[in-house]
Amino acid sequence: MSYKIDVKIKYVSSKIGQEITPPFYATSGSAGMDLSACIHQPVVLKPGEKTIIPTGIAIQLPSNQYVALIFARSGLGIKHGITMSNGVGVIDSDYTGEIMCGLINLGSKSYTIQPGDRIAQMVFMPVAVASLTLVDELIDTERGIGGLGSTGK
Repeated sequence: MSYKIDVKIKYVSSKIGQEITPPFYATSGSAGMDLSACIHQPVVLKPGEKTIIPTGIAIQLPSNQYVALIFARSGLGIKHGITMSNGVGVIDSDYTGEIMCGLINLGSKSYTIQPGDRIAQMVFMPVAVASLTLVDELIDTERGIGGLGSTGK
């Protein structure tokens, strides 16, 4: 089930809506809105190199019941090795600054990010706030303390 939330957006660059496309859903079934590189000139990302690319936008979530998560675009990751350097970006409800994307080139070739290129995707999710309870024992489960790789090869 999908539902809508109202998110305020502020263009922090005059390029948004002119030279750079604002965030958008590429298809009616897209879970994430594509974010574009709001840069003045191409940025070459060499293998193993990291950079921060601005998006030209800031958002305000409706409440602390929501978070915006910034994910890599699968095509960039699979085809070129360009992914988020921190795995997933977390935009907390109280952050209203420009959204920046930390990217890393895990590929074997340099990759050029052009102004306006779609570089990441933003997904909005509800947040569950945990109340932690300290206990001496946890309930036994089928997996138990089996760690990485314990359920398969």
